[in-house]
This record gives sequence, structure tokens and C-alpha cells, in this order.
Amino acid sequence: MPIRIPDNLPARKTLEAEGVNVMDSSRAARQDIRPLEIGLLNLMPNKERTETQFSRLIGATPLQVNLSLVRITDHQSKHTSEDYLNSFYQTWEEVKERKFDGFIVTGAPIAHMPFEAVRYWPEMLEIMAWTRTNVHHTMFICWGAQAALHHFHGVKRYRMDKKAFGVFRHRIVNPYAPVLRGMSDSPLVPVSRYNDIDRQSVGEDLEVLVDSDIGLCMLGDRGGKAVYFLNHLEYDNRSLADEYERDVQAGLETELPVNLFPDNDPSAEPENRWRSHAHLLFQNWINEIYQTTPYDLDKIGG
Repeated sequence: MPIRIPDNLPARKTLEAEGVNVMDSSRAARQDIRPLEIGLLNLMPNKERTETQFSRLIGATPLQVNLSLVRITDHQSKHTSEDYLNSFYQTWEEVKERKFDGFIVTGAPIAHMPFEAVRYWPEMLEIMAWTRTNVHHTMFICWGAQAALHHFHGVKRYRMDKKAFGVFRHRIVNPYAPVLRGMSDSPLVPVSRYNDIDRQSVGEDLEVLVDSDIGLCMLGDRGGKAVYFLNHLEYDNRSLADEYERDVQAGLETELPVNLFPDNDPSAEPENRWRSHAHLLFQNWINEIYQTTPYDLDKIGG
């Protein structure tokens, strides 16, 4: 089954060119099944690129999915026009009465700030509380994961001496976790962050699912309501390369991303060596949601 996204969303052309099965509204209406309702709270500046990355992974599932693009209510984007946002996004205020089978909260380029200093932190607190009553299962990514771990579990983070930047080997700690079924023992995962998690603050209400020598990668809520992914399997081929080029142009002393460019040549095109694991993670996540979510959306959170 395909993913259902707004008919005119720019990501549609990219996904269709890649062979992702995208459904229009009229075709979806003729199918006598309940599609999964997935929401994406997109906190990244480049909304179009981020929504394409996640749509690519969600759209690979054999199930029909309605993807709702969501944004912070009272936040002016500097990188995405208001016309674009009004055309394709709903504010959280507009969706907060709805129920979702799955919900994704992305990262945001604000990891240098204390959580309470983020201008939209009060709304983030409301959203995180809302995911416990209106969402069957939530996936928090990068800064979104740091924020949720801090809020729900009291997990502490700290600033590393230098940025963890590149494609690193990771270890599957629990290969029997439903979201990790079929994963190889040491997948490659893109990493781009200055913060790490204080392991001593991780309590027994959390399970470490994926680990590495450069820091924790994925934790699961033992209550079964959420997973927290601190890195970026959703990244496309050039995400880290473009970030490196931006840092260089900004005059930052950023080292070459580890294990990204062939022969460490930044003029060479990066190879994507994590794509299969990204698809597997999201297919497992959506399948687990499908197997466990109520058929009646109103019963979610009950």
C-alpha cells in the first residue's frame, strides 16, 4: 500500500521519481480499510527536505498511511515561506483534538540552548504530554529525543568536547526489540550532534536498544509508548555533506565527516550505507503500530 500525502506537496515528485507508491485522495477513498494516521511534527528549518526524508521511509510500508504534516503553532519559520506552511502544514493547535496511531517529532538546530530557553518550549511540553493521551506510539528524533528523555525520564545531557559527525558503527543491544527485527549486528548510522546522554541518568524505565562507542543511539520506553532515536537514519546521501559545506563556509573548524566521503575526498559523492537499515527501522515501527493500535481511533490513549 502507498503513502497518502497532499496532492501538490513538492516531495511527491521526488518520491514518485524514486518509485515510492504515492496515493491521491480519490484513490484512497475507494479502499475499504482504515489507513494508519501518522503525524510528523517538523521542527527542522528546511521543511521540504525533512518531510521528503521521512515520507520516503514511511511510504515504503505495505500499509496505507495518511501522513499529516504538523508545525509549532506560534513560530515564524525563517527558511520556509508562510504560504508553503499554510498550504501543507497544520499547527499543533489545529490537530491537538485528533488521535494518531503514530507520531514523529524531529530534531531542531537548537541543541546549544537549555530546553527552557527555547521559545516554543511551553508548547513542546503540551505536545509531549499530548502524545501520551492522543498517540499510540511516538518516535522522537535527535533534539526531539533529547527533549522527551529530559521531560519524561529526567535524563541529563552534556556538551561533548567536539561534534560527533559522520557515519559510525553501532551495536544492536536488544535484537529482539520489535523495532529492530532483522537489523544486522553492527549497522552504520549517520551522526551529527554536539550533545551526548549522561548514561548514569538513564533509569530502569528506559531500555538501551542501540549503542556505540561515540554515545547512545536509541532507547525505548519500557511503558511501550515511545522510542528515542538520537541520530539520523532518515538522512539522505548528502545531508552530512551539505552540513559540512555549510560549516566550512561559516568559518567553523568542522572536521571532515567520519566514513562519509570515499577516500575522505570531499569532492567525491557520498555513498549511502545506511539506507536499508533506515527502511527496516521504519517498516518495523509501522508494522508494530499496525499490530497493536486499536481499530477505533477514539480508543487510543484509553
